[in-house]
Amino acid sequence: MSDQPGQKSLKADSKGNKNEPEIDPKLLEMLVCPVTHGPLRYDREKQELISDQAGLAYPVRDGIPIMLSNEARVLSNAKVS
Repeated sequence: MSDQPGQKSLKADSKGNKNEPEIDPKLLEMLVCPVTHGPLRYDREKQELISDQAGLAYPVRDGIPIMLSNEARVLSNAKVS
């Protein structure tokens, strides 16, 4: 796989199996929650971008963040401010 900008890279686990595509770290720095305009954190295991302020988890599909509030999952333990 190429390391050129804009291309998704696949990370391999310890057995060499390909996992979900990684999100470009530079893209993550630019993204904010569309509801609160606050920061997001990436949950690699669940493939979600988490907005702690909004209590929402935005899905990441094939390495592409889906930043639509109607696609977001409401976090059950959310502390909405």
